[in-house]
Amino acid sequence: MSTWFITGTSSGFGRLLTERLLARGDRVAATLRTPAALDDLREQHGDRLWVERLDVTDPAAVRTVVDRAFADLGTVDVVVNNAGYGVFASVEEASDEQVERVVATNLLGSIHVVRAALPHLRAQGGGRVLQVSTAGGQTTYPNFSYYHASKWGIEGFAQTLAAEVAPFGITVTIVEPGATPTGFGAGLDRAPVMPEYDRTPAGDVRRALADGAFPLPSDPGKLVQAMIDHVDSGSTALRLPLGPDTYEDVRAALLARLAEHEAQREVAYSVAATS
Repeated sequence: MSTWFITGTSSGFGRLLTERLLARGDRVAATLRTPAALDDLREQHGDRLWVERLDVTDPAAVRTVVDRAFADLGTVDVVVNNAGYGVFASVEEASDEQVERVVATNLLGSIHVVRAALPHLRAQGGGRVLQVSTAGGQTTYPNFSYYHASKWGIEGFAQTLAAEVAPFGITVTIVEPGATPTGFGAGLDRAPVMPEYDRTPAGDVRRALADGAFPLPSDPGKLVQAMIDHVDSGSTALRLPLGPDTYEDVRAALLARLAEHEAQREVAYSVAATS
């Protein structure tokens, strides 16, 4: 039996992961903004499910809840940063509040959880951190600029973290799910549409999402099981791409970036200091 600490467990991947782990006999410290959403699981699984209210945008609350989880449960084997918030709008359409919230939740919130957990993970001699990102942590799509900003940021943070904490027996994996039917699209925050963007890539993506043409090729149950299997296998891979769209889109983005990078070799070397 292992113990997992998971943020954002009211729905989507967080809820599915909690259900799957409890069903196989693990313990779960589940955090969410509305604890009553897990009442049914508490009735089924008793004290193997530890539930606490948490808004990851509140650093003091994060420290308090993480400290309490480790104190109550003793050892936490896996910390899963899953809580997220998405804004679907062009750069110009989003409000200041939406921009700040997506960064506060997806980037700073994840950082707060990691910072709170690290002293405990070091003290117990190791553990794992799963940072839920997205294909959009390596590539981009119109109308998701602020979501991408938070996910590209958290991937840079997590990659640096992995190098820093490896000597303590702590491993970090960035999980990159693709488009999956979890209700995420329906839950996206939106902004008033500017007609100027109607005949642009932003408008095209907006229409595709509205008429159901935006593909959702992954099975959420299989995706969550892949996360569990990754931990069980002991793999220390830094990134775990999940979904055919993730694999293909990220591969194409990386190849394009490499080609652009190599094309600038001459100008890069041209600014070298001469001895």
